[in-house]
Amino acid sequence: SCYFFVPSSHLQHMEPGNDTQMSEFLLLGFSEEPELQPLIFGLFLSMYLITVFGNLLIILAVSSASHLHTPMYFFLTNLSFVDICFTSTTVPKMLWNILTQSKVITYTDCINQMYFFILWAGLDVFLLSVMAYDRFVAICHPLHYTVIMNPRLCGLLVLVSWIMSALHSLLHSLMMLRLSFCAHLHIPHFFCELNEMLQLACSDTFLNNLMLYFTTMLLGGGPFAGILYSYSKIVSSICEISSAQGKYKAFSTCASHFSGVFLFFCTSLGVYLSSAATQSSHSSATASVMYTVVTPMLNPFIYSLRNKDIKRALKRIIGFQQCKGH
Repeated sequence: SCYFFVPSSHLQHMEPGNDTQMSEFLLLGFSEEPELQPLIFGLFLSMYLITVFGNLLIILAVSSASHLHTPMYFFLTNLSFVDICFTSTTVPKMLWNILTQSKVITYTDCINQMYFFILWAGLDVFLLSVMAYDRFVAICHPLHYTVIMNPRLCGLLVLVSWIMSALHSLLHSLMMLRLSFCAHLHIPHFFCELNEMLQLACSDTFLNNLMLYFTTMLLGGGPFAGILYSYSKIVSSICEISSAQGKYKAFSTCASHFSGVFLFFCTSLGVYLSSAATQSSHSSATASVMYTVVTPMLNPFIYSLRNKDIKRALKRIIGFQQCKGH
């Protein structure tokens, strides 16, 4: 039979069991040194607040300005919402554990966290690919843009993204439920990451790993290939534009999205390549911060700093609030 780690006050002891009932995990985080905990807490709290308020401002700016009610900004508001949820799945629990000086997360909470993490990560990938398709139609087929990117298609693309992501995360969560977990349930990460949990299982994980690689290639590689194809067509279309001003205008419409895609895919790909190379879970946890926390935090800046329409809408909101204050 397997053994499950169950903390009891400050003592840790093993109790035998044949299922995962009442089992608990320990999220080890980044460092166990007490003097570093206030620094980590302050850093992650700051990044979390910037992420939430930054993305909420994007949603508010788009919803309050009627001229921003276009497919591009519709997808952007969805991305901002997903980024808030993505960060909220992992960071608050980590902050709470630091605050209470506890590393415990229950088995149920761990499965739930893993489910929602995969859901929001999948939605990020799908929305970025949908946004790439939107830019492809806008630049390569500008005369047919309003006909092709009609509200029905936009809604359908987001709905399909939600369904695919929900089914993907449900698949991995259900497959995780069939596994038994042995003693020493220490997760060297700041959240219940799928790979780390598979390494802790004492039952056969071949099917889980096979499904993980298959879905990653299909649902990660597929959208990424679609994004690369869209941008290859976009670049060739921009090169055909004769005027320099026309080229700059076309490039500026997709520069923000390309920056967001580059940041998300390069950081997430870098995490898994580096973790495969170093085989160090702690370095993987540190690298994961890039796409789980830093990228959602930077997205509002990426999509607003170079965007005059968003900046104008934000100024109107801030000005309106100041007027109400007076």
